[in-house]
Amino acid sequence: MKTALTIAGTDSSGGAGVTADFRTFAAHGVWGVCAVTAVTAQDARGVHGVEAVSPDTLAAQIAAASPDAAKTGMLPSVAAVDAVLRTLPAGVPLVVDPVLHATTGERLSVVPPELVARATVVTPNREEAAALTGVSDQAEAAGLLLRMGARVAMVTGSETARDCVATGNGIIWLDGVHVDAPNTHGTGCVLSAAITAELANGMDPVDACVAAKHFVERALADRWPFFPAFPAPGRS
Repeated sequence: MKTALTIAGTDSSGGAGVTADFRTFAAHGVWGVCAVTAVTAQDARGVHGVEAVSPDTLAAQIAAASPDAAKTGMLPSVAAVDAVLRTLPAGVPLVVDPVLHATTGERLSVVPPELVARATVVTPNREEAAALTGVSDQAEAAGLLLRMGARVAMVTGSETARDCVATGNGIIWLDGVHVDAPNTHGTGCVLSAAITAELANGMDPVDACVAAKHFVERALADRWPFFPAFPAPGRS
């Protein structure tokens, strides 16, 4: 069994962070290990508290793992990013999920250019891609992320369900069906974790993006237990 490492925060609701990543790894037949970056108190309505893990403890967790692939989620400080970059072996494929904000708007992460440059795949949504690159166009932002050093950039379309994947060979558009699920808390975590699992299993990065998109769509449509049943903000 291959091993996938999630470098991310906890989610007390179980809908995102390392909990969602572990469920996704297991669904792909991959053994999950973790390096916790922060302990959070959160649910689909908001983040109610955050306590960061020290960079030295974070680095020790990463050093204790021997993953076939890894992903980053919540990285609460530049020091946390530095711990990842100096400790994760250079040959390990890395998926960078730039969770700059929670679904409800709270600031969660810092994502410097050095982290993007280390990415095998970077998976921002349109808003995160705009924050990282300064442009709002999906394809243009994806191209800029490649110029920053990422091998593959997948800029998701959020509610449009149309994602843009940029590689050195050009742009690929992935069309999908928008699923009106009762809650989408944690979908970005599940997408990036699915890509990580596929990389751990030896899949090509672009194929991993396609497979992960289908996985998330099925999970939402089938109401899999990746997403909590309680309502998101504005729903009843």
